[in-house]
Amino acid sequence: MSADKALDGFGRYAGPATLILASLADGAKHGYALTKDIESFAGVRVAPGTLYEALARLQAQGLIEPVESHDRRRPYRLTGVGAATLQAQLDAQRRVADVGLRRLAQGWGPGVRGTA
Repeated sequence: MSADKALDGFGRYAGPATLILASLADGAKHGYALTKDIESFAGVRVAPGTLYEALARLQAQGLIEPVESHDRRRPYRLTGVGAATLQAQLDAQRRVADVGLRRLAQGWGPGVRGTA
């Protein structure tokens, strides 16, 4: 499976999967540390059920792997395939954001804020 298609099967979990992969890009983390990191950089709270379902899928696809732990926590780390998948996903999101921002600027002017 190509890196740019690896998250296609995640459906509603593609967003959480991208957040998890982004969090793991700077090192291994266990579930609670992942949720706290994601909250800090994305302002999103990932519910435990969503987190652990996405972790299971990411591990099944070889995008992350567990790291040995000497306590009850189970940390995960990004694999090489996971890093390539994250890069492809973020590149695609950047293209969408660039198009959307360009179209907004053309039709609504730069720096559009909500209307009240």
